[in-house]
Amino acid sequence: MEVIDLIKDAFLFPSKNVKVLLIYIILAILVGGLSTTGILTYALGFVVPEGFLWGGLAVVIAMVIGWVMSGYLISVIKSGIDLDDEVPEFVWWDNFITGFDNFIVSIVYFIIPAFIVAVVGYATNIYGNIMTVAMAIVAEAQGAYLGTSVIAYDAIAQAMVNLVFALATTLTVAVVLFVIFSFLQTMAEARLANTGSLSEALNVFEAAKDIKRIGIAKVIIVILLIFVVVAVIEMVLSAVYSYVPFLSILSVIVGPYLVFFAQRAVGLLYSDIA
Repeated sequence: MEVIDLIKDAFLFPSKNVKVLLIYIILAILVGGLSTTGILTYALGFVVPEGFLWGGLAVVIAMVIGWVMSGYLISVIKSGIDLDDEVPEFVWWDNFITGFDNFIVSIVYFIIPAFIVAVVGYATNIYGNIMTVAMAIVAEAQGAYLGTSVIAYDAIAQAMVNLVFALATTLTVAVVLFVIFSFLQTMAEARLANTGSLSEALNVFEAAKDIKRIGIAKVIIVILLIFVVVAVIEMVLSAVYSYVPFLSILSVIVGPYLVFFAQRAVGLLYSDIA
């Protein structure tokens, strides 16, 4: 499918079944309400012990509903892969299981780059450089207080240079890795939708090959277009909200609509190789 046709199809798709979109919106509101209430209630547990129980229960329920929503979004991707024009209905238990699988996928595709970044941070000695700078500053402050200060500009400057280099290197690696793995995770979700197999979704190497099979340029263009469409709509609405604040209630509808749009676009993208 051509990129422009893909984006058009994906953008119109959520409007084809308002009932399902409404159900998703209600679930999103429930998750937001339960999460906020649960966290606040849990915090009150330090004063009222029952708060730990009820707060924790509310958070767990929110998590379960979140898994159902996540699983449903995988079915939206599946509709795109199958080139099915019908918006899928909720299949609660199946959505829950798939959502839990997607939760595992998200953790794995986050842990891998996080681990590599941690290794880079260790190799560049970020912690040691921070401690060196801190100790140099503390020593200088103590010397100034006692009247025995000998300003070691060279030592402090070198420590700062080392710290900046370590931070810049680690941050650069982090940005690159998390961008790459966000693309891989997108393919992993499509693989989960296409095969229903968690092991297939966790196959990082095959996910990378899928990007090559579809075409690296096409994958980048489609995902960038998704971000651009979402960003432009959000910017326009933010401007509207600033003039007419009560219209901000529209975000409750617009947010889920854009999520459906993005997932459908991913499915249509993956249909090239399914």
